[in-house]
Amino acid sequence: MHVNRRTAQVLATVAGAALLLPGCTGTSGSTKGADAKAPDDPSQVSGDITVLTVRTDLVQDGTMKKYAAEFNKTYPKVKVKFQALTNYEAEIKIRMNTDDYGDVLLIPAIIKKNDYPKFFASLGTTAERSKKYRFTDFTAVDGKVYGQSPVGVMPGFVYNKRVWKEAGVTEWPTTPAEFLTDLKAIKAKTDAIPYYTNFAAQWPLTSWTYVDGAVHCDPRATTKLAEGDPWAEGSDLRVGDTLLYDIVKQGLAEKDPTTSNWEESKPRTAKGEIATQWLGTWAIIQFQDAAKKAGVNPDDIGFMPFPAQTGGAFCATVGPDYNQAVNVHSPHKEAARAWIDWFTDKSGYDKDNLAISPLKDAAMPEVLKPYEAAGVKLIELDDTAGAKVKLIDDESEVGIYKPDYRQDLVDLARGARKGSLDDFLGGLGKKWTGTQANVDH
Repeated sequence: MHVNRRTAQVLATVAGAALLLPGCTGTSGSTKGADAKAPDDPSQVSGDITVLTVRTDLVQDGTMKKYAAEFNKTYPKVKVKFQALTNYEAEIKIRMNTDDYGDVLLIPAIIKKNDYPKFFASLGTTAERSKKYRFTDFTAVDGKVYGQSPVGVMPGFVYNKRVWKEAGVTEWPTTPAEFLTDLKAIKAKTDAIPYYTNFAAQWPLTSWTYVDGAVHCDPRATTKLAEGDPWAEGSDLRVGDTLLYDIVKQGLAEKDPTTSNWEESKPRTAKGEIATQWLGTWAIIQFQDAAKKAGVNPDDIGFMPFPAQTGGAFCATVGPDYNQAVNVHSPHKEAARAWIDWFTDKSGYDKDNLAISPLKDAAMPEVLKPYEAAGVKLIELDDTAGAKVKLIDDESEVGIYKPDYRQDLVDLARGARKGSLDDFLGGLGKKWTGTQANVDH
């Protein structure tokens, strides 16, 4: 399956979406909330439902229709219609002011977490759902869960295994210093660009925020963002941002980042013209598809964790993609709930996208078998402080979920902006902690 650029953007920023922007303009919805109960008898569930999606590609190529046809084998009386929104966040923001925002939708970043019961019907209790599914606390309010992601995503380096091997590197680097040494070997021994920032597309730079938690294997990483300076000495974000700075500063990235091209970077990585990019598991299938189209080996595309170990093991954070929810105003809540359950549990959407299943007992996708072999520890971040982090981020105008500050960081590293890295990161820390103090009072 092909995932288009805009979908990739959505997937790349999903952890940001999961943390939720403050300040919703929506006024509709009752504060009482409602439940969307799981149906007892599939043959008796009926109604026409509209499912909103960002997957314009899958609606256009008929894939979503195929999913609906499979769904109808279990739920023959439910008619599913899809609406793919090209600029999802902007379009849904307007619709959230009315009652008409589909029967099933993706929880938008604009809605405050505490307001979920006004807009969405509950899918059940956290206690009950957390037995079966991952990521339940990302949409939990007062012990009830309001959304379910059909796939899990994990940040990491998409890389060309053949190029790394040609450079003489056969083991994953375990420290940022080792990673830089490996990129230097790629520059010296191959024709590939060692690392590609995808600066011009902007959004790929935001994925550097998702090193948070992986560097020190800390499930409380999000809480720490809410409580202290994200760029304190040795902190995850400082380690990540310093590595990005060093890559560019040492001439290991594309010559002119301002002319980088996201779509072109896929076949170029597949062909070995680019060696490495920091993205996420969602990108693997796109790069493998690009390899097939270019007539090169899709198995050359690999995925590696951030170069840091805790207790001798790599760590990687796993989080939800966009969460599907039931509109609290839907007249067909049972049918909408049936779709979410089926799409999560039975559709195979996770396998079709080589993604991590949200089902706790599901096997890892084939492409992540090297993670299992290397004993990479997968951790889920505690999202209790997620809404507060978003609030601080927004009010401080630092923008850890926006591309601007990392574009400034790249500009600083390539000499297009004056100043030192310490002053730059120190300035971000001051803005953040200053806002934090105000939010606390």
